[in-house]
Amino acid sequence: MIRTSIRLAGKQLENATLVFSGAGAAAIACLDLLVRLGLKKEHITLVDSKGVVFQGREPNMEINKARYATTRDVQTLENAVAGQDIFLGCSAAGLLTAAAVQKPAPRALILALANPEPEIRPEVVASVRSDCIVATGRSDYPNQVNNVLCFPFLFRGALDVGATQITPGMKAACVDAIADLALEEVPSCVQAAYPGRHLSFGPEYIIPTPFDSRLIERVAPAVALAAMRDGVATREIGDMAQYRLSLRKLINRSLAIGE
Repeated sequence: MIRTSIRLAGKQLENATLVFSGAGAAAIACLDLLVRLGLKKEHITLVDSKGVVFQGREPNMEINKARYATTRDVQTLENAVAGQDIFLGCSAAGLLTAAAVQKPAPRALILALANPEPEIRPEVVASVRSDCIVATGRSDYPNQVNNVLCFPFLFRGALDVGATQITPGMKAACVDAIADLALEEVPSCVQAAYPGRHLSFGPEYIIPTPFDSRLIERVAPAVALAAMRDGVATREIGDMAQYRLSLRKLINRSLAIGE
């Protein structure tokens, strides 16, 4: 999602700045993956329930928070987002205000993923600025970020090669496969599942939809290949084209049963 939306904003992940609201296990895992994908650690500002996580804020800081403690001279979320390229929230409803959302950089990414109520609703963002790309975890707005896009297919690929662990490389391969799919033309069978919407890469379509039947044949092979490359596969897939075909047949069979 960030891979595609940052491109749409005309920016590069390596140069982008990010404020992350939420500092639990999921947040730290997301940050670790983003750093692997190219985001610079020094460009990250982490915010928890006490405010900005900055160096020296408290003695004996939790080790994972300490890894992302910033040197920026900011203490609140509203001040932290000023001039930043990306807001990524995995925290709580309503934390990002309309006043705060006016402060990030031009063409900012506002990824408010708290569920069921996001840190800020898309219409609130739109009421104060028109240049932001917005995503939430909700199905009633465009750009729904849902873990169903990756987990079933990540594990499909891992299981099919008997992977002994999920490596950072496998996670990155999953991200790349989903991002690449978002750039492709959406077939009519997927469009039909979303009447009234035109699905084409742009501000309201930065990530594939949960009902995109192509996900399994893109993500699972990418993950399987990464597992083999990382040396954690206990069995090889010799014919990747045949493997993709078998996955396509599997999903087509499932769709036929559901009709």
